[in-house]
Amino acid sequence: MARQPASSVQAPSAVVMVRPHHFTVNTETAADNHFQRLQEEGDDLAELAFQEITEAAALLEQHGVTVHLFEDEGTLTPDSVFPNNWFSTHAGGHVAIYPMKAVSRRRERRSDVIEMLKRRYRVQEVIDYSGLEPDGLFLEGTGAMVLDHIDRIAYAAKSERTDPIILERFCTQFNFEPMVFSARDGNGADIYHTNVLMCVATDFAMIGLDMITDAERRSEIVERFERAGRQVIPLSNAQIETFAGNAIELQGRNGRILALSTTAFAALTPEQLAIIGESARPLPLAIPTIERAGGSTRCTIAGVHLTPRSLPSP
Repeated sequence: MARQPASSVQAPSAVVMVRPHHFTVNTETAADNHFQRLQEEGDDLAELAFQEITEAAALLEQHGVTVHLFEDEGTLTPDSVFPNNWFSTHAGGHVAIYPMKAVSRRRERRSDVIEMLKRRYRVQEVIDYSGLEPDGLFLEGTGAMVLDHIDRIAYAAKSERTDPIILERFCTQFNFEPMVFSARDGNGADIYHTNVLMCVATDFAMIGLDMITDAERRSEIVERFERAGRQVIPLSNAQIETFAGNAIELQGRNGRILALSTTAFAALTPEQLAIIGESARPLPLAIPTIERAGGSTRCTIAGVHLTPRSLPSP
């Protein structure tokens, strides 16, 4: 049984999610996303995905997380259910907008999301990196980076979606230290997004250590977490394939929760769940249809690390 710890800057209490009306698997991104499972003929993924996000958002709200749920009724944005890639929010009122590799994913950027954040929260500045797309420079948000908001470290696996130039610029402007490493799956393919490999919570970190190719870098990452008092939970390659690393810690009504998919939850061992349960309650969300697109719970959730405004009563 999880205790009820104090709030943490690592665990936002509000999130943005997008409910797709015409969900499908994006064939444009399949080249470097080996977690995708292409749509089979006759599959009706749209209705299933719509229901999965509806139920996931409701479950988060039942546990005290504020969910800003946006609708996507378009047919040209197959990955819109993964908003964490195109924007992120940061304490002090900062918002970043990111350059995306796939042309179809660039259409996911929405002014109404940014305007909602400005209206509901204290936003001091919005830094837009999307103008770097014509130069072939990409940094796909908190998919490309796993951010440690406590120790101010941006963990980033090298890939075509994580350009070192933009990463360095982001870290300078948002006060993070970049921690870059190479990571490959069991077939030797580069990990396309860092957030399928690892999850950083307040008191623990879940990470597929065997996929980090450089032993010295692997040891340095573990040492960083342990020095900060975090317990490292190693994930096997098989667990990574079930999206066990694609989780996010949130602040709920009665303490912190760890949102992850039912697929990921089923892959964790009792010992791993016991470590998680010491500081956060695991909250499995059933999104098997969405996982076919190559992302899981973390990808569907964009955390809001901003201070709410005091709105006048209606």
